[in-house]
Amino acid sequence: MNAGELFLIGATHRTAPLGLRERLSLSLENEAELAAELTALAGLSEFVILNTCNRVEIYAVGESEWQARKVAAAFCARRGFALAEFERIKLMLTGRPVIQHLLEVASGLDSQMIGENEIFGQVKKAFLTAQVRGSAGPVLNRIFQKTFQAAKHVRTHTGITAGLVSVSNVAVELALRIFGKLGEARVLLLGAGEIGLKAGRAFRSRGPASLVIASRRLERAREAAEELGASAVSLDEAMAGLGNFDVIVCSTSAPGVIISPEQAAAAVASRQGRPLFFIDVALPRDVDAGVAALKNVFVYNLDDLAKIAAENRSARESEIVRCRQILDQKAASLWAQLDRTPGITPGLDPAGVKATGPAGFLPGEAMACVA
Repeated sequence: MNAGELFLIGATHRTAPLGLRERLSLSLENEAELAAELTALAGLSEFVILNTCNRVEIYAVGESEWQARKVAAAFCARRGFALAEFERIKLMLTGRPVIQHLLEVASGLDSQMIGENEIFGQVKKAFLTAQVRGSAGPVLNRIFQKTFQAAKHVRTHTGITAGLVSVSNVAVELALRIFGKLGEARVLLLGAGEIGLKAGRAFRSRGPASLVIASRRLERAREAAEELGASAVSLDEAMAGLGNFDVIVCSTSAPGVIISPEQAAAAVASRQGRPLFFIDVALPRDVDAGVAALKNVFVYNLDDLAKIAAENRSARESEIVRCRQILDQKAASLWAQLDRTPGITPGLDPAGVKATGPAGFLPGEAMACVA
């Protein structure tokens, strides 16, 4: 294997609020440009970029800790984010704590919604993307493959996934709290991507009066609508008729807000006193923060949904402890294998004394699930 130090640098929902995560999030184009820059970075032999709604993390192998600083500088420059500000919210780990953190991420233990399933696929996609671009070498290949095995094990042999542990299920639960039942509710999905489809399936299972899908590409909306047994409209048509819907799930990839307070006010004014419910699971957010101040309008974003999901955590506390024990053993075993491999530098002791995070976190604690 190539000589080097294993490290992780990034920011997550545990270190940065939603507003900052919006500024740090990478579009597909941004991610490709950053990957090209990191590929040319001297002393950096491997890297994988994990970019989701709740985290941007770069797992890497470099000659020394100096490469981690260069990666942070490149990332901040790419996002137009002040390096000094990033220092206050960053997650920085080296050595075995990197493995422990990745295991917990892929298993859903570090998610806002403990036990959610989407993250496993997102980690796998990030790794496959790195393989295609050639940035995942022998060290990260071994770590990620072992991570997938461990994540499948804890999901299969524990009850960590019990309860409402997905954005889609929590969104439906919220809608039920507001409307009582969905049999007469008209649901609009803005965005026909993976998140939108999952939300559509969750709402369809509750039998709404109608389910409509809108996308910038009408063809894509029609494909999704056919899969879900829904109707399809263009994004322009949907935006012009927001007041016709009771529940609006926003999950577009737009670079900024698409629903302003003025648009929402016009929509609710046409509803004759009936509430209007926005579920904004996009990052950056689709719904302007000012919309929440409108009378008879309910707006829930990713952080709000996570708080609702936390209500179901108490029933899984024992499973969380059990999962962490299993993953700790697997992290120790994998780190021992890497430590015995010629060319791999341990980087730090197993306690993670180099790990840094937001104020109030002890060394090595940044990966813990405390929410």
